[in-house]
Formats: sequence, structure tokens, C-alpha cells
Amino acid sequence: MTSPAPIAEHRETPRPDPAAIPTITSSGVAALSIDSVSHAYGPRRALMDVSFNVQPASFTALLGLNGAGKSTLFSLITRLFGIQSGRASIFGHDISKNPGEALRLLGVVFQPRTLDLDLSLTQNLLYHAALHGISRREAATRTAELLGRIGLAERAGSKVRDLSGGQMRRLEIARALLHRPRLLLLDEPTVGLDVKARADIISHVRQLVTEQGIGVLWATHLFDEIMPGDDLVVLHQGKVLAQGPMSLVVAEAGAQDVNTAFMRLTGAQTMPGGGA
Repeated sequence: MTSPAPIAEHRETPRPDPAAIPTITSSGVAALSIDSVSHAYGPRRALMDVSFNVQPASFTALLGLNGAGKSTLFSLITRLFGIQSGRASIFGHDISKNPGEALRLLGVVFQPRTLDLDLSLTQNLLYHAALHGISRREAATRTAELLGRIGLAERAGSKVRDLSGGQMRRLEIARALLHRPRLLLLDEPTVGLDVKARADIISHVRQLVTEQGIGVLWATHLFDEIMPGDDLVVLHQGKVLAQGPMSLVVAEAGAQDVNTAFMRLTGAQTMPGGGA
């Protein structure tokens, strides 16, 4: 019996050279701005006055236990739910008032798998491209490019059901990038993956930040997915308890690491499941 492959060493995500990043706006506007957003399911309040920003070309970790409100927030940003109170915007475009322009700049990987298992990798991507109004020729070019980038070009004609869990996640990320968004949301994207697949997915997304200047909001409950150079938002029971550079959040909590900082901020007695 072979032992599992060790997880790849994470490195602090360097900030890309601004001169190398395609210009999206001239106003220095945030990739994502959440301003005093609240949401309730009947009498239960899921989010309470949540505010934070995600900057272009940055990796922001949204850290919280299951039930903290992370998935509700993603549902509001993607307009699966309407915003009841507050405002959210993507590169300055109000999600409620100007959803077309806002969502055009957004790519999403939800926690549940949403691929068609009986279609091939190429067919899944071409179908998604058609939904975005991308021409067949351009879609074929982008599909070939993205499959090559995620190392699945040789599996282009295979059915999705024949892929491993990690390969499916890589394909979902490629699909989210087909329309060339500038902001990428990922909701617990490594849940259920082995250590090697987790490391591959994290490394791939961090490369998107450094090489393509994409702003990333990465929702997780796993401490070891957060690096010292990341921006961090701690969400607990629907409230933001801390935000800022991870090293600053840890220091202000009087802690030595993010694990201890999280427990001090939330009063949790145990670490989130799977945290290291």
C-alpha cells in the first residue's frame, strides 16, 4: 500500500507587477465591494451588516465554520438570491441595478458539482460558452487553450464521469474562466479532495492571481489554505469579526497563527474540521 502524496508546500502569493495586469478600470475600484449586506430566512438572520472588499489581483480568504453565512453571501453575489439590505458591486457595477455588466466580470465555482457527467469535457465547456454568447469558433479556441492550461487536453473527448474529483474541480475552474472574468468566487472548492488534488487546485488558483491579475474570493473553513500574504475575512454567525492582511488579523488578535486567532475571535473551542 502506497502512502498518500504529501501536500505541496504553499508559498505566500506575491502581488503581481501592476504594469503586467490588463487595465480594467482607471478608478482603482475594488473587484468586489460588499457594503452593509444583511440577509434573513424568515426570522433567522444569516448575514448581519457584512462589509469588505476584494481587490483586483489579490487572493482573499473568507474563513468561517459551516453555517457562518459563506454560501448565503455567494448566493447574493451571484444573484441566486436578491439582496434584502445593503449593496454589492463588481468593479463598480451594482449587482442589483446593473446585473448584466456586473456578472459579465464574474466567474463562479460552487461547492456542489455542476458539470454534466454524460458530456465530454469539451462539450461541457462549449455549452457554457454558448450560454455566454461566445461564438463557436472562439469557444473552441478558448476551450482548447483552457484544457491545455489545466493539463486535461488529452482527456478532451472523455466523459466527465470518468475524471477524478480533482480533475472535475480543475474543469469547473476552467469553465468559470471561459468568458474571461476578472473576479473568481470559489465556495469550499477543495471539499472531498485528497491532499494532492487540494494542493493542485490551490496552486492553480494562486497562479491565476499572479499571472492573470484575477481577484479571488476563496471561501474555506481550512486554516492551511490561507497564506500570510493573503487578505482575510473572518465570518462567524453572519458577522464579520475581522478583516485585512492575514498577518495583521493574527497580530491584532494577539495570536501566533491563524488557528489561534480564529479561536480567540470566535470563542470556538475546537478548530474547523480539517484545519491544520
